Amino acid sequence: MSYPPPQQPGYPPAGGYPQPGLAQPGYAPPGGQVYPQPGGYGQPMGFSGQQYPPPDGQAFPPPGGQAYPPPGGYAYPPPGGHAYPPPDGWMNLPQGVPMCPPGLEYLTLIDQLLVHQKVEILEALTGFETKNKFTVKNSMGQKVYKAVEDSDCLTRNCCGPLRPFDMKILDNFDNQVIHLYRPLACVSCCFPCCLQSMEVSSPPGNHIGKIEQEWSILTPKFVIKDHNDEVVLRIVGPMCPLSICGSDVKFKVLTKDGEHEVGKIYKQWSGILREALTDADHFGITFPMDLDVRMKAVMLGACFLIDAMYFEKTDNK
Repeated sequence: MSYPPPQQPGYPPAGGYPQPGLAQPGYAPPGGQVYPQPGGYGQPMGFSGQQYPPPDGQAFPPPGGQAYPPPGGYAYPPPGGHAYPPPDGWMNLPQGVPMCPPGLEYLTLIDQLLVHQKVEILEALTGFETKNKFTVKNSMGQKVYKAVEDSDCLTRNCCGPLRPFDMKILDNFDNQVIHLYRPLACVSCCFPCCLQSMEVSSPPGNHIGKIEQEWSILTPKFVIKDHNDEVVLRIVGPMCPLSICGSDVKFKVLTKDGEHEVGKIYKQWSGILREALTDADHFGITFPMDLDVRMKAVMLGACFLIDAMYFEKTDNK
């Protein structure tokens, strides 16, 4: 039978005897060395020498000295100057275009526009004329503008295709970049003193050009003028501006002397049901890439004028 050793002051130490290889409070390692971690593991990945936890509740920096994203993510545009694609398939706005009206920068990079009129269900079912709405896209299908007619109900349903109207052309931020105004006028060749026209301004209030109908018996003719009222381009349509059996209707865009074709405005065949039941049309516009952006905007206005004159149906019939 053995007896326990006599109790001596300080033995056993409070909390038990220290484990081998671990530093304990109050006991400095010999020679200023640091005891290794249990099991011989090295420092944790990303350890930068600070004590854990850091003072005042601060967080350790991420590995490599990079910064974590702020709460809620990065603001637009993201770091590095790279812009995200605009939402809903809109075209990116070109930057740094000098001497260009705000909102027309898109037109500096394109030589073709596609104009699609939206189908209005109420108009298709009842024949009650509603405000026309359009989407303007580039050749890649990206949205460039949206256009909304501004007219009153009485004028639309009493005057029909001859009605005067304003057209607001908006960008993807709903800023009005182009304003079109069509006054009330005749469309018959019997009244050469009161023919169709449309004024174009960009930004609204700044006149940049106009479209004027020329008197002609057989074929539709128009001139495109700049802000100085000088002829820049001419437009000549077909003798019979009707879509028949899937064919497109082409209006040629000519130089001011009428000798050379430099573009076109054409109504696309949009299917037999759409053609028969609605007046929601599809158009295409082509022009030289180096054409002044103001004249490109005026050509867009010419497309809306041609649509109203030749393809807007009376009572949707």
